Amino acid sequence: MTLLSDWALLANAALMPHLTLAPILLPLIAACLLLLLGDRRHHRKATLALAATLANLAIALFLMLGVHMEAAQPHAFGVYLPSNWDVPFGIVLVLDHLSALMLVVAAVVALMALLFSLARWHKAGAHFHVLLQLQIMGLNGAFLTGDLFNLFVFFEVMLAASYGLLLHGSGPARVKAGLHYLSINLVASSLFLVGAALIYGVTGTLNMADLAARIPLVAAADRALLHVGCAILALAFLAKAACWPLNFWLAPAYTAASAPSAAVFALLTKVGVYVLMRLSTLLFSASAGASAGFGQSWLLWGGMATLSFGAIGMLSAQRPARLASFAVIVSSGTLMAVLGFARPELSAGALYYLPVSTFAVAAFFLLAELMDRSRNPSPQAPRAPEDEEDHLPFALAEQELAREGNLDEDEERLVGRAIPAATALLGLAFICCTLLVAGLPPLASFVAKFAMLSALLQTSAAAGGIAPSAWLFLSLLIAAGLLALIALSRTGIRFFWTPVDRSPPSLQLFEYAPIVMLIALCGAMTWHAEGLLRYANTTAELLYSPQRYIDAVLSARPLLTPTNAERLRASTPPEPQP
Repeated sequence: MTLLSDWALLANAALMPHLTLAPILLPLIAACLLLLLGDRRHHRKATLALAATLANLAIALFLMLGVHMEAAQPHAFGVYLPSNWDVPFGIVLVLDHLSALMLVVAAVVALMALLFSLARWHKAGAHFHVLLQLQIMGLNGAFLTGDLFNLFVFFEVMLAASYGLLLHGSGPARVKAGLHYLSINLVASSLFLVGAALIYGVTGTLNMADLAARIPLVAAADRALLHVGCAILALAFLAKAACWPLNFWLAPAYTAASAPSAAVFALLTKVGVYVLMRLSTLLFSASAGASAGFGQSWLLWGGMATLSFGAIGMLSAQRPARLASFAVIVSSGTLMAVLGFARPELSAGALYYLPVSTFAVAAFFLLAELMDRSRNPSPQAPRAPEDEEDHLPFALAEQELAREGNLDEDEERLVGRAIPAATALLGLAFICCTLLVAGLPPLASFVAKFAMLSALLQTSAAAGGIAPSAWLFLSLLIAAGLLALIALSRTGIRFFWTPVDRSPPSLQLFEYAPIVMLIALCGAMTWHAEGLLRYANTTAELLYSPQRYIDAVLSARPLLTPTNAERLRASTPPEPQP
Protein backbone atom coordinates (compact mmCIF):
# COMPACT_ATOMS: atom_id res chain seq x y z
CA MET A 1 0.00 0.00 0.00
CA THR A 2 2.86 2.38 0.81
CA LEU A 3 4.50 1.64 -2.54
CA LEU A 4 1.21 2.34 -4.31
CA SER A 5 0.78 5.64 -2.48
CA ASP A 6 4.35 6.68 -3.34
CA TRP A 7 3.75 5.81 -6.99
CA ALA A 8 0.52 7.83 -6.99
CA LEU A 9 2.30 10.84 -5.50
CA LEU A 10 5.01 10.67 -8.16
CA ALA A 11 2.38 10.37 -10.89
CA ASN A 12 0.52 13.36 -9.51
CA ALA A 13 3.69 15.46 -9.31
CA ALA A 14 4.54 14.63 -12.92
CA LEU A 15 1.10 14.84 -14.54
CA MET A 16 -0.88 17.36 -12.51
CA PRO A 17 0.82 20.55 -13.83
CA HIS A 18 0.03 19.53 -17.41
CA LEU A 19 -3.38 18.04 -16.68
CA THR A 20 -4.45 21.39 -15.21
CA LEU A 21 -4.86 22.59 -18.78
CA ALA A 22 -6.78 19.50 -19.91
CA PRO A 23 -10.24 20.49 -18.54
CA ILE A 24 -10.08 23.56 -20.80
CA LEU A 25 -8.36 22.05 -23.83
CA LEU A 26 -10.36 18.81 -24.03
CA PRO A 27 -13.87 20.32 -24.43
CA LEU A 28 -12.49 22.92 -26.84
CA ILE A 29 -11.02 20.24 -29.11
CA ALA A 30 -14.22 18.18 -28.80
CA ALA A 31 -16.34 21.19 -29.82
CA CYS A 32 -14.17 21.77 -32.89
CA LEU A 33 -14.41 18.10 -33.93
CA LEU A 34 -18.17 18.11 -33.41
CA LEU A 35 -18.50 21.07 -35.74
CA LEU A 36 -16.66 19.14 -38.45
CA LEU A 37 -19.17 16.27 -38.28
CA GLY A 38 -22.02 18.37 -39.65
CA ASP A 39 -25.65 18.58 -38.60
CA ARG A 40 -27.03 15.13 -39.42
CA ARG A 41 -24.57 12.63 -37.96
CA HIS A 42 -26.31 12.47 -34.59
CA HIS A 43 -24.98 9.06 -33.59
CA ARG A 44 -21.33 9.95 -34.19
CA LYS A 45 -21.73 13.34 -32.55
CA ALA A 46 -23.36 11.76 -29.49
CA THR A 47 -20.58 9.17 -29.23
CA LEU A 48 -17.83 11.78 -29.46
CA ALA A 49 -19.54 14.13 -27.00
CA LEU A 50 -20.09 11.31 -24.52
CA ALA A 51 -16.46 10.19 -24.77
CA ALA A 52 -15.20 13.76 -24.23
CA THR A 53 -17.51 14.35 -21.25
CA LEU A 54 -16.49 11.04 -19.65
CA ALA A 55 -12.83 11.92 -20.13
CA ASN A 56 -13.48 15.33 -18.59
CA LEU A 57 -14.98 13.66 -15.51
CA ALA A 58 -12.05 11.24 -15.24
CA ILE A 59 -9.52 14.09 -15.40
CA ALA A 60 -11.45 16.12 -12.82
CA LEU A 61 -11.51 13.17 -10.43
CA PHE A 62 -7.78 12.59 -10.92
CA LEU A 63 -7.01 16.25 -10.19
CA MET A 64 -9.22 16.22 -7.10
CA LEU A 65 -7.48 13.07 -5.83
CA GLY A 66 -4.11 14.67 -6.53
CA VAL A 67 -4.70 17.84 -4.51
CA HIS A 68 -6.24 15.83 -1.69
CA MET A 69 -3.20 13.52 -1.46
CA GLU A 70 -0.82 16.48 -1.46
CA ALA A 71 -2.74 18.62 1.03
CA ALA A 72 0.11 18.53 3.53
CA GLN A 73 2.79 19.21 0.90
CA PRO A 74 4.09 22.70 0.06
CA HIS A 75 3.29 22.07 -3.63
CA ALA A 76 -0.34 21.16 -2.96
CA PHE A 77 -1.34 23.97 -5.35
CA GLY A 78 -1.00 23.13 -9.01
CA VAL A 79 0.17 26.31 -10.77
CA TYR A 80 0.47 26.17 -14.55
CA LEU A 81 1.76 28.94 -16.82
CA PRO A 82 0.31 28.28 -20.30
CA SER A 83 2.10 31.25 -21.87
CA ASN A 84 5.36 30.46 -20.03
CA TRP A 85 5.65 34.05 -18.82
CA ASP A 86 6.53 35.32 -15.38
CA VAL A 87 3.79 35.89 -12.83
CA PRO A 88 1.88 38.23 -12.85
CA PHE A 89 2.36 39.17 -16.51
CA GLY A 90 1.26 35.93 -18.15
CA ILE A 91 -1.77 33.68 -17.98
CA VAL A 92 -1.86 31.48 -14.89
CA LEU A 93 -4.05 28.51 -14.00
CA VAL A 94 -4.31 27.49 -10.34
CA LEU A 95 -5.61 24.16 -9.07
CA ASP A 96 -6.44 23.82 -5.39
CA HIS A 97 -9.04 22.00 -3.29
CA LEU A 98 -11.86 24.39 -4.14
CA SER A 99 -11.27 24.50 -7.90
CA ALA A 100 -10.84 20.72 -8.02
CA LEU A 101 -14.17 20.27 -6.20
CA MET A 102 -15.93 22.60 -8.63
CA LEU A 103 -14.42 20.76 -11.61
CA VAL A 104 -15.86 17.47 -10.39
CA VAL A 105 -19.29 18.96 -9.69
CA ALA A 106 -19.43 20.54 -13.16
CA ALA A 107 -18.25 17.34 -14.85
CA VAL A 108 -20.87 15.20 -13.10
CA VAL A 109 -23.78 17.51 -13.91
CA ALA A 110 -22.65 17.96 -17.52
CA LEU A 111 -22.42 14.20 -18.02
CA MET A 112 -25.90 13.60 -16.56
CA ALA A 113 -27.40 16.37 -18.71
CA LEU A 114 -25.76 14.90 -21.79
CA LEU A 115 -27.10 11.42 -21.05
CA PHE A 116 -30.61 12.83 -20.58
CA SER A 117 -30.40 14.73 -23.87
CA LEU A 118 -29.56 11.58 -25.85
CA ALA A 119 -33.18 10.42 -25.59
CA ARG A 120 -34.55 13.32 -27.65
CA TRP A 121 -33.30 16.81 -26.81
CA HIS A 122 -29.96 16.72 -28.64
CA LYS A 123 -31.89 16.53 -31.94
CA ALA A 124 -34.27 19.39 -31.10
CA GLY A 125 -31.91 22.03 -32.52
CA ALA A 126 -28.55 22.60 -34.12
CA HIS A 127 -25.21 22.22 -32.35
CA PHE A 128 -26.43 21.10 -28.93
CA HIS A 129 -23.29 19.02 -28.32
CA VAL A 130 -21.02 21.86 -29.47
CA LEU A 131 -22.70 24.33 -27.15
CA LEU A 132 -22.51 21.90 -24.24
CA GLN A 133 -18.77 21.35 -24.73
CA LEU A 134 -18.17 25.10 -24.91
CA GLN A 135 -20.22 25.47 -21.75
CA ILE A 136 -17.99 22.91 -20.03
CA MET A 137 -14.92 24.73 -21.26
CA GLY A 138 -16.14 28.08 -19.90
CA LEU A 139 -17.04 26.57 -16.54
CA ASN A 140 -13.72 24.77 -16.14
CA GLY A 141 -11.77 27.85 -17.19
CA ALA A 142 -13.61 30.04 -14.67
CA PHE A 143 -12.78 27.57 -11.89
CA LEU A 144 -9.10 27.30 -12.83
CA THR A 145 -8.06 30.79 -13.84
CA GLY A 146 -5.87 32.81 -11.52
CA ASP A 147 -6.46 36.34 -12.83
CA LEU A 148 -9.48 38.56 -13.38
CA PHE A 149 -8.97 39.23 -17.09
CA ASN A 150 -8.98 35.55 -18.02
CA LEU A 151 -11.91 35.08 -15.66
CA PHE A 152 -13.77 37.57 -17.85
CA VAL A 153 -12.78 35.62 -20.98
CA PHE A 154 -14.07 32.31 -19.62
CA PHE A 155 -17.09 34.09 -18.18
CA GLU A 156 -18.01 35.26 -21.69
CA VAL A 157 -17.39 31.83 -23.22
CA MET A 158 -19.70 30.32 -20.61
CA LEU A 159 -22.39 32.95 -21.21
CA ALA A 160 -22.21 32.71 -25.01
CA ALA A 161 -22.77 28.96 -24.81
CA SER A 162 -25.62 29.42 -22.32
CA TYR A 163 -27.41 31.76 -24.74
CA GLY A 164 -27.54 29.00 -27.33
CA LEU A 165 -28.51 26.34 -24.80
CA LEU A 166 -31.36 28.49 -23.47
CA LEU A 167 -32.76 28.92 -26.99
CA HIS A 168 -32.25 25.26 -27.86
CA GLY A 169 -35.58 23.73 -28.86
CA SER A 170 -36.99 27.13 -30.02
CA GLY A 171 -40.45 28.34 -29.04
CA PRO A 172 -41.73 31.83 -28.11
CA ALA A 173 -41.27 31.25 -24.36
CA ARG A 174 -37.58 30.44 -24.81
CA VAL A 175 -37.02 33.38 -27.16
CA LYS A 176 -38.63 35.82 -24.71
CA ALA A 177 -36.72 34.44 -21.73
CA GLY A 178 -33.54 34.32 -23.82
CA LEU A 179 -33.76 38.03 -24.70
CA HIS A 180 -34.18 38.96 -21.04
CA TYR A 181 -31.34 36.64 -20.04
CA LEU A 182 -29.08 38.10 -22.74
CA SER A 183 -29.80 41.67 -21.67
CA ILE A 184 -29.10 41.00 -17.99
CA ASN A 185 -25.83 39.22 -18.71
CA LEU A 186 -24.63 41.92 -21.09
CA VAL A 187 -25.12 44.45 -18.30
CA ALA A 188 -23.28 42.12 -15.90
CA SER A 189 -20.39 41.81 -18.37
CA SER A 190 -20.18 45.60 -18.66
CA LEU A 191 -20.04 45.92 -14.89
CA PHE A 192 -17.32 43.26 -14.84
CA LEU A 193 -15.16 45.31 -17.22
CA VAL A 194 -15.73 48.59 -15.35
CA GLY A 195 -14.88 47.01 -12.01
CA ALA A 196 -11.78 45.26 -13.36
CA ALA A 197 -10.59 48.52 -14.97
CA LEU A 198 -10.91 50.42 -11.68
CA ILE A 199 -9.06 47.67 -9.79
CA TYR A 200 -6.26 47.66 -12.37
CA GLY A 201 -6.03 51.42 -12.27
CA VAL A 202 -5.47 51.39 -8.51
CA THR A 203 -3.27 48.30 -8.10
CA GLY A 204 -1.64 47.84 -11.51
CA THR A 205 -2.43 44.11 -11.66
CA LEU A 206 -5.29 41.69 -12.28
CA ASN A 207 -3.55 38.55 -11.07
CA MET A 208 -5.51 37.38 -8.03
CA ALA A 209 -2.48 36.39 -5.94
CA ASP A 210 -0.57 39.55 -6.84
CA LEU A 211 -3.68 41.59 -6.15
CA ALA A 212 -4.01 40.03 -2.70
CA ALA A 213 -0.38 40.91 -1.98
CA ARG A 214 -0.79 44.54 -3.11
CA ILE A 215 -4.13 45.44 -1.49
CA PRO A 216 -2.63 45.99 2.01
CA LEU A 217 -0.16 48.44 0.43
CA VAL A 218 -2.74 50.60 -1.36
CA ALA A 219 -2.58 54.23 -0.30
CA ALA A 220 -5.38 55.52 1.88
CA ALA A 221 -6.36 58.07 -0.77
CA ASP A 222 -6.89 55.30 -3.35
CA ARG A 223 -8.59 52.75 -1.12
CA ALA A 224 -12.08 54.16 -1.63
CA LEU A 225 -11.66 53.86 -5.40
CA LEU A 226 -10.44 50.28 -4.95
CA HIS A 227 -13.53 49.43 -2.91
CA VAL A 228 -15.78 50.99 -5.55
CA GLY A 229 -14.14 48.86 -8.24
CA CYS A 230 -14.52 45.72 -6.13
CA ALA A 231 -18.17 46.54 -5.42
CA ILE A 232 -18.94 47.04 -9.13
CA LEU A 233 -17.15 43.80 -9.93
CA ALA A 234 -19.12 42.04 -7.20
CA LEU A 235 -22.41 43.23 -8.73
CA ALA A 236 -21.71 41.17 -11.84
CA PHE A 237 -21.21 38.01 -9.81
CA LEU A 238 -24.04 38.74 -7.39
CA ALA A 239 -26.35 38.87 -10.40
CA LYS A 240 -24.98 35.57 -11.66
CA ALA A 241 -25.26 34.06 -8.16
CA ALA A 242 -28.96 35.07 -8.11
CA CYS A 243 -28.64 37.42 -5.13
CA TRP A 244 -31.83 39.31 -4.33
CA PRO A 245 -32.96 41.70 -5.85
CA LEU A 246 -30.78 40.88 -8.88
CA ASN A 247 -32.36 37.46 -9.43
CA PHE A 248 -35.64 38.42 -11.11
CA TRP A 249 -34.41 36.94 -14.40
CA LEU A 250 -33.58 33.45 -13.13
CA ALA A 251 -36.93 31.72 -12.67
CA PRO A 252 -38.36 32.67 -16.12
CA ALA A 253 -35.13 31.75 -17.90
CA TYR A 254 -34.51 28.44 -16.16
CA THR A 255 -38.17 27.43 -16.42
CA ALA A 256 -38.25 28.09 -20.16
CA ALA A 257 -35.02 26.20 -20.88
CA SER A 258 -35.05 22.57 -21.96
CA ALA A 259 -34.46 20.03 -19.20
CA PRO A 260 -30.78 19.23 -19.95
CA SER A 261 -29.98 22.93 -20.43
CA ALA A 262 -31.66 23.84 -17.13
CA ALA A 263 -29.69 21.10 -15.35
CA VAL A 264 -26.45 22.64 -16.64
CA PHE A 265 -27.69 26.11 -15.70
CA ALA A 266 -27.81 24.93 -12.09
CA LEU A 267 -24.01 25.24 -12.29
CA LEU A 268 -24.00 28.84 -13.52
CA THR A 269 -25.16 30.29 -10.22
CA LYS A 270 -22.41 28.30 -8.53
CA VAL A 271 -19.87 30.13 -10.71
CA GLY A 272 -20.99 33.39 -9.13
CA VAL A 273 -20.82 31.85 -5.65
CA TYR A 274 -17.38 30.40 -6.41
CA VAL A 275 -15.94 33.74 -7.53
CA LEU A 276 -17.39 35.54 -4.51
CA MET A 277 -15.93 32.86 -2.25
CA ARG A 278 -12.55 32.99 -3.95
CA LEU A 279 -12.17 36.78 -4.04
CA SER A 280 -13.62 37.51 -0.59
CA THR A 281 -11.31 35.05 1.18
CA LEU A 282 -8.27 35.92 -0.94
CA LEU A 283 -8.46 39.69 -1.32
CA PHE A 284 -10.20 40.71 1.90
CA SER A 285 -8.74 38.31 4.45
CA ALA A 286 -7.53 39.37 7.89
CA SER A 287 -4.15 40.31 6.36
CA ALA A 288 -5.71 42.80 3.89
CA GLY A 289 -5.15 45.75 6.19
CA ALA A 290 -7.85 48.41 6.02
CA SER A 291 -9.75 46.34 3.42
CA ALA A 292 -10.11 43.28 5.66
CA GLY A 293 -13.66 41.96 5.70
CA PHE A 294 -14.87 44.30 2.95
CA GLY A 295 -18.36 43.31 1.75
CA GLN A 296 -18.97 40.55 4.30
CA SER A 297 -22.06 42.16 5.79
CA TRP A 298 -23.53 42.66 2.31
CA LEU A 299 -23.02 38.98 1.56
CA LEU A 300 -24.56 37.98 4.88
CA TRP A 301 -27.74 40.03 4.65
CA GLY A 302 -28.02 39.66 0.88
CA GLY A 303 -27.70 35.90 1.25
CA MET A 304 -30.41 35.74 3.89
CA ALA A 305 -32.71 37.92 1.77
CA THR A 306 -32.05 35.61 -1.19
CA LEU A 307 -32.79 32.57 0.95
CA SER A 308 -36.10 34.07 2.06
CA PHE A 309 -37.07 35.07 -1.48
CA GLY A 310 -36.29 31.60 -2.83
CA ALA A 311 -38.27 29.86 -0.10
CA ILE A 312 -41.34 32.04 -0.69
CA GLY A 313 -40.92 31.55 -4.44
CA MET A 314 -40.99 27.78 -4.00
CA LEU A 315 -44.21 28.09 -2.05
CA SER A 316 -45.79 30.14 -4.84
CA ALA A 317 -44.60 27.95 -7.73
CA GLN A 318 -47.02 25.63 -9.53
CA ARG A 319 -44.86 23.99 -12.22
CA PRO A 320 -42.04 21.60 -11.21
CA ALA A 321 -39.47 23.41 -13.37
CA ARG A 322 -40.29 26.73 -11.72
CA LEU A 323 -40.09 25.04 -8.33
CA ALA A 324 -36.61 23.81 -9.21
CA SER A 325 -35.62 27.33 -10.33
CA PHE A 326 -36.47 28.76 -6.92
CA ALA A 327 -34.61 25.85 -5.30
CA VAL A 328 -31.50 27.14 -7.11
CA ILE A 329 -32.06 30.54 -5.47
CA VAL A 330 -32.41 28.93 -2.03
CA SER A 331 -29.12 27.10 -2.52
CA SER A 332 -27.29 30.26 -3.62
CA GLY A 333 -28.73 32.29 -0.76
CA THR A 334 -27.61 29.71 1.78
CA LEU A 335 -24.06 29.69 0.42
CA MET A 336 -23.79 33.49 0.28
CA ALA A 337 -25.08 33.89 3.84
CA VAL A 338 -22.54 31.36 5.10
CA LEU A 339 -19.81 33.19 3.22
CA GLY A 340 -20.86 36.41 4.96
CA PHE A 341 -20.17 34.88 8.38
CA ALA A 342 -16.53 34.30 7.32
CA ARG A 343 -15.99 31.31 9.62
CA PRO A 344 -14.00 28.32 8.34
CA GLU A 345 -16.00 25.77 10.36
CA LEU A 346 -19.27 27.06 8.93
CA SER A 347 -17.85 27.30 5.40
CA ALA A 348 -16.77 23.64 5.58
CA GLY A 349 -20.41 22.58 5.96
CA ALA A 350 -21.34 24.90 3.08
CA LEU A 351 -18.70 23.32 0.85
CA TYR A 352 -20.28 19.94 1.55
CA TYR A 353 -23.72 21.43 0.89
CA LEU A 354 -22.67 22.95 -2.46
CA PRO A 355 -22.32 19.72 -4.52
CA VAL A 356 -25.30 18.08 -2.79
CA SER A 357 -27.66 20.96 -3.58
CA THR A 358 -26.34 21.20 -7.14
CA PHE A 359 -26.89 17.50 -7.84
CA ALA A 360 -30.34 17.59 -6.23
CA VAL A 361 -31.52 20.59 -8.26
CA ALA A 362 -30.07 19.18 -11.48
CA ALA A 363 -31.92 15.90 -10.87
CA PHE A 364 -35.11 17.85 -10.14
CA PHE A 365 -34.84 19.79 -13.42
CA LEU A 366 -34.54 16.52 -15.33
CA LEU A 367 -37.40 14.99 -13.37
CA ALA A 368 -39.60 18.05 -13.99
CA GLU A 369 -39.48 17.36 -17.72
CA LEU A 370 -40.78 13.82 -17.21
CA MET A 371 -43.44 14.99 -14.77
CA ASP A 372 -44.75 17.64 -17.16
CA ARG A 373 -44.84 15.09 -19.95
CA SER A 374 -46.71 12.58 -17.78
CA ARG A 375 -49.46 15.13 -17.10
CA ASN A 376 -50.39 15.45 -20.76
CA PRO A 377 -53.70 13.72 -21.44
CA SER A 378 -53.95 10.80 -23.83
CA PRO A 379 -54.39 11.68 -27.52
CA GLN A 380 -58.07 10.68 -27.37
CA ALA A 381 -58.86 13.02 -24.48
CA PRO A 382 -59.36 16.74 -25.16
CA ARG A 383 -56.57 18.95 -23.86
CA ALA A 384 -57.49 21.65 -21.38
CA PRO A 385 -56.81 25.26 -22.30
CA GLU A 386 -53.50 26.66 -21.14
CA ASP A 387 -55.03 28.83 -18.45
CA GLU A 388 -57.24 26.01 -17.13
CA GLU A 389 -54.71 23.19 -17.20
CA ASP A 390 -53.09 24.00 -13.88
CA HIS A 391 -56.51 23.91 -12.16
CA LEU A 392 -57.74 20.69 -13.76
CA PRO A 393 -56.30 18.28 -11.14
CA PHE A 394 -57.88 20.27 -8.31
CA ALA A 395 -61.30 20.27 -9.99
CA LEU A 396 -61.18 16.52 -10.49
CA ALA A 397 -59.97 16.02 -6.93
CA GLU A 398 -62.92 18.00 -5.59
CA GLN A 399 -65.31 15.84 -7.64
CA GLU A 400 -63.66 12.74 -6.23
CA LEU A 401 -63.97 13.94 -2.66
CA ALA A 402 -67.63 14.83 -3.18
CA ARG A 403 -68.50 11.23 -3.94
CA GLU A 404 -69.15 8.59 -1.37
CA GLY A 405 -66.57 5.83 -1.42
CA ASN A 406 -63.09 5.60 -2.89
CA LEU A 407 -64.10 5.36 -6.57
CA ASP A 408 -62.71 6.73 -9.79
CA GLU A 409 -64.65 8.31 -12.67
CA ASP A 410 -65.77 4.86 -13.95
CA GLU A 411 -67.14 3.90 -10.53
CA GLU A 412 -64.27 1.45 -10.03
CA ARG A 413 -62.54 1.12 -6.71
CA LEU A 414 -59.10 2.70 -6.41
CA VAL A 415 -57.99 0.52 -3.48
CA GLY A 416 -56.00 -2.45 -4.66
CA ARG A 417 -55.38 -1.10 -8.16
CA ALA A 418 -51.83 -1.65 -9.42
CA ILE A 419 -49.71 1.46 -9.94
CA PRO A 420 -48.01 1.57 -13.38
CA ALA A 421 -44.29 0.97 -13.15
CA ALA A 422 -43.36 4.24 -14.86
CA THR A 423 -45.54 6.26 -12.49
CA ALA A 424 -44.11 4.42 -9.49
CA LEU A 425 -40.54 5.12 -10.63
CA LEU A 426 -41.30 8.79 -11.18
CA GLY A 427 -42.92 8.99 -7.76
CA LEU A 428 -39.95 7.34 -6.07
CA ALA A 429 -37.53 9.74 -7.76
CA PHE A 430 -39.73 12.66 -6.74
CA ILE A 431 -39.71 11.54 -3.09
CA CYS A 432 -35.91 11.35 -3.10
CA CYS A 433 -35.63 14.79 -4.73
CA THR A 434 -38.04 16.16 -2.12
CA LEU A 435 -35.85 14.84 0.71
CA LEU A 436 -32.75 16.34 -0.91
CA VAL A 437 -34.15 19.75 -1.80
CA ALA A 438 -35.95 20.21 1.54
CA GLY A 439 -32.92 18.95 3.50
CA LEU A 440 -34.67 16.11 5.32
CA PRO A 441 -32.98 13.07 6.87
CA PRO A 442 -31.36 10.74 6.09
CA LEU A 443 -29.80 12.09 2.89
CA ALA A 444 -26.73 14.28 2.42
CA SER A 445 -28.52 17.65 2.33
CA PHE A 446 -29.68 17.08 5.92
CA VAL A 447 -26.12 16.20 6.95
CA ALA A 448 -24.88 19.40 5.28
CA LYS A 449 -27.46 21.61 7.02
CA PHE A 450 -26.79 19.90 10.35
CA ALA A 451 -23.04 20.50 9.90
CA MET A 452 -23.61 24.18 9.13
CA LEU A 453 -25.99 24.77 12.02
CA SER A 454 -23.88 22.90 14.57
CA ALA A 455 -20.76 24.82 13.49
CA LEU A 456 -22.68 28.09 13.70
CA LEU A 457 -23.89 27.38 17.22
CA GLN A 458 -20.50 26.13 18.43
CA THR A 459 -18.49 29.06 17.07
CA SER A 460 -21.07 31.58 18.28
CA ALA A 461 -21.09 30.06 21.76
CA ALA A 462 -17.28 30.07 21.85
CA ALA A 463 -17.31 33.77 20.91
CA GLY A 464 -19.39 34.58 23.99
CA GLY A 465 -22.94 34.32 22.72
CA ILE A 466 -25.06 33.73 19.65
CA ALA A 467 -25.48 36.89 17.62
CA PRO A 468 -28.91 37.94 16.29
CA SER A 469 -27.69 37.36 12.72
CA ALA A 470 -26.82 33.76 13.61
CA TRP A 471 -30.26 33.18 15.12
CA LEU A 472 -31.90 34.71 12.06
CA PHE A 473 -29.92 32.52 9.65
CA LEU A 474 -30.70 29.43 11.71
CA SER A 475 -34.41 30.26 11.66
CA LEU A 476 -34.42 31.02 7.93
CA LEU A 477 -32.61 27.79 7.06
CA ILE A 478 -35.12 25.69 9.02
CA ALA A 479 -38.11 27.68 7.70
CA ALA A 480 -36.86 27.37 4.10
CA GLY A 481 -36.73 23.60 4.48
CA LEU A 482 -40.28 23.58 5.85
CA LEU A 483 -41.63 25.76 3.03
CA ALA A 484 -39.82 23.61 0.46
CA LEU A 485 -41.40 20.50 1.97
CA ILE A 486 -44.87 22.05 1.78
CA ALA A 487 -44.38 23.18 -1.82
CA LEU A 488 -42.95 19.85 -2.96
CA SER A 489 -45.64 17.85 -1.17
CA ARG A 490 -48.33 19.92 -2.82
CA THR A 491 -46.72 19.37 -6.23
CA GLY A 492 -46.45 15.65 -5.60
CA ILE A 493 -50.13 15.44 -4.73
CA ARG A 494 -51.05 17.29 -7.90
CA PHE A 495 -48.97 15.10 -10.16
CA PHE A 496 -49.22 11.66 -8.57
CA TRP A 497 -52.32 11.47 -6.36
CA THR A 498 -55.09 13.42 -8.07
CA PRO A 499 -57.12 11.32 -10.54
CA VAL A 500 -56.50 12.74 -14.01
CA ASP A 501 -57.62 11.00 -17.21
CA ARG A 502 -54.26 10.10 -18.70
CA SER A 503 -52.35 7.03 -19.75
CA PRO A 504 -49.21 5.92 -17.83
CA PRO A 505 -46.08 7.80 -18.95
CA SER A 506 -43.36 6.10 -20.95
CA LEU A 507 -39.81 6.26 -19.64
CA GLN A 508 -36.61 5.82 -21.60
CA LEU A 509 -33.41 4.56 -20.03
CA PHE A 510 -31.40 7.62 -21.09
CA GLU A 511 -33.97 9.88 -19.41
CA TYR A 512 -34.47 8.08 -16.12
CA ALA A 513 -30.93 6.78 -15.55
CA PRO A 514 -29.28 10.22 -15.05
CA ILE A 515 -31.85 11.11 -12.39
CA VAL A 516 -31.22 7.84 -10.56
CA MET A 517 -27.45 8.32 -10.77
CA LEU A 518 -27.61 11.85 -9.35
CA ILE A 519 -29.81 10.67 -6.48
CA ALA A 520 -27.57 7.64 -5.90
CA LEU A 521 -24.54 9.95 -5.86
CA CYS A 522 -26.19 12.04 -3.13
CA GLY A 523 -26.84 8.79 -1.26
CA ALA A 524 -23.17 7.84 -1.61
CA MET A 525 -22.19 11.27 -0.29
CA THR A 526 -24.33 10.54 2.75
CA TRP A 527 -22.58 7.22 3.31
CA HIS A 528 -19.12 8.79 2.93
CA ALA A 529 -20.00 12.04 4.70
CA GLU A 530 -17.09 11.79 7.15
CA GLY A 531 -14.41 11.68 4.45
CA LEU A 532 -16.08 14.35 2.36
CA LEU A 533 -16.43 16.65 5.37
CA ARG A 534 -12.70 16.21 6.04
CA TYR A 535 -12.03 17.34 2.47
CA ALA A 536 -14.40 20.28 2.98
CA ASN A 537 -12.63 21.22 6.23
CA THR A 538 -9.26 21.19 4.50
CA THR A 539 -10.66 23.31 1.68
CA ALA A 540 -12.09 25.85 4.12
CA GLU A 541 -8.82 26.05 6.08
CA LEU A 542 -6.89 26.76 2.89
CA LEU A 543 -9.43 29.36 1.78
CA TYR A 544 -9.16 31.30 5.01
CA SER A 545 -5.35 31.00 5.05
CA PRO A 546 -4.67 32.57 1.65
CA GLN A 547 -0.93 33.07 2.10
CA ARG A 548 -0.21 29.56 0.77
CA TYR A 549 -2.16 30.36 -2.38
CA ILE A 550 -0.32 33.66 -2.80
CA ASP A 551 3.12 32.10 -2.24
CA ALA A 552 2.41 29.21 -4.62
CA VAL A 553 1.37 31.50 -7.48
CA LEU A 554 4.00 34.21 -7.03
CA SER A 555 6.80 31.66 -6.70
CA ALA A 556 5.92 29.91 -9.97
CA ARG A 557 8.66 30.25 -12.59
CA PRO A 558 8.45 29.68 -16.35
CA LEU A 559 10.40 26.90 -18.01
CA LEU A 560 13.77 27.78 -19.47
CA THR A 561 13.64 28.01 -23.27
CA PRO A 562 16.03 29.51 -25.88
CA THR A 563 13.72 32.51 -26.30
CA ASN A 564 13.46 33.46 -22.64
CA ALA A 565 16.82 32.34 -21.25
CA GLU A 566 18.39 35.79 -21.28
CA ARG A 567 15.33 37.43 -19.74
CA LEU A 568 15.09 34.83 -16.97
CA ARG A 569 18.78 35.17 -16.12
CA ALA A 570 18.38 38.94 -15.89
CA SER A 571 15.31 38.71 -13.64
CA THR A 572 16.66 35.99 -11.31
CA PRO A 573 18.53 37.40 -8.30
CA PRO A 574 22.01 35.93 -7.74
CA GLU A 575 22.34 33.22 -5.15
CA PRO A 576 24.03 34.30 -1.90
CA GLN A 577 27.63 33.19 -1.50
CA PRO A 578 28.40 30.83 1.41
